[in-house]
Amino acid sequence: MPNLNPIPANEMDRILNLYEFDIDYSNLESTFKDLTHLAAKISGTDISLVNLIDSYTQWSVSNFGLDIDQMAREDSVCQYTISQDDYFEVEDLSTDTRFQDKFYVANPLNLRYYLGVPLKTKTGHNIGALCVLDKDRKKLTPEKIELLKIIAKEIITRLNTIKVIQDLKNKLLVEKETSKKVAHDIRGPLAGIIGVSEIIQDQADDNKLSDILEMVNLIHTSGKSVLDLADEILSEKRISKPLLDENFNLVVLKEKLLKLYTPQAKYKDINFDVRINESNKTIIFSKNKLLQIIGNLISNAMKFTPERGDVLVDLDLQTIENIYYLNIVVTDTGVGMNDQSIENILKGSQTSSDGTEGEKGYGFGLAMVKHLIDGLKGKMEISSIEGKGTKFEIKIPQY
Repeated sequence: MPNLNPIPANEMDRILNLYEFDIDYSNLESTFKDLTHLAAKISGTDISLVNLIDSYTQWSVSNFGLDIDQMAREDSVCQYTISQDDYFEVEDLSTDTRFQDKFYVANPLNLRYYLGVPLKTKTGHNIGALCVLDKDRKKLTPEKIELLKIIAKEIITRLNTIKVIQDLKNKLLVEKETSKKVAHDIRGPLAGIIGVSEIIQDQADDNKLSDILEMVNLIHTSGKSVLDLADEILSEKRISKPLLDENFNLVVLKEKLLKLYTPQAKYKDINFDVRINESNKTIIFSKNKLLQIIGNLISNAMKFTPERGDVLVDLDLQTIENIYYLNIVVTDTGVGMNDQSIENILKGSQTSSDGTEGEKGYGFGLAMVKHLIDGLKGKMEISSIEGKGTKFEIKIPQY
């Protein structure tokens, strides 16, 4: 009996590598549109997809011939591809026990052929797959498969380019903020130096030695302020602070979460909503890893919430000692968990289990959340009642 839910041996590192790209799965269609079209033409298939796979979900970030954005990881064929070093091919999905009962094999899609090429990063992790599918049984020639591998490499190249561009934008914004800070902070000390110097120059004959010494001390104090500011600017602590995204706020985050996870809620008939504090909705903050953190919590909540249950996300910003904290609360009416499970999650050692509808677990969803929150110097608290639901509360500083 074949393994129905393959897990790569390096799964934790694989997902970490995927999250390093900090991808918004909802806005990559135009980036790969030409490549999905080209892959379908080369293979002579009806469909081509670029899929990225996280702990719970296969995200189709670009598609040709099939309008699909996501599916549960355990339903996908590409979950097998990311466990391969080369490629994965199925000539007839309807005769393979792993796939013959899946929705895409039945009417109206009636898909039969599949070939997937792993999207391998420079660190050797398969973060997803380029796949082609067709309604007819096929077998691609080695030459066509090699061409698909070239396209897969180009997809990774573009993802790396997006990451580099974002890093450069961040550095430019850091420089911009630093320049503004310098212009503001240095004006006062320099104005003091110039002002006192002019007094000494204009009134040199009238000033007593004690008055001149006092003015010299003022110059020294102002000059030291400038040097202290320069040291602060040049220090690693100064340039390593998280950067605020000028286009990211509670409204934008809410829209993205609803767009990404409403389909999962509808598929399982779960009531899903995202609420924000309207009074803080336009305050900007860093989006660093937020979609990954909150997305994993939402997917986990839906996994363990039965039909017609509720999954609710509350978002707010709170000021503590002049620092903004993003408050994230994810509440569900699912099966709940015991104290030992909560302790294991907070230790980062909780293993996954099947969901309320038999959804399969891959073991690293909540461990990954804990890892990401720790990396952002945030805190997570969990409260739960078995049989009634669970609440995750996260606070992440926005320096």
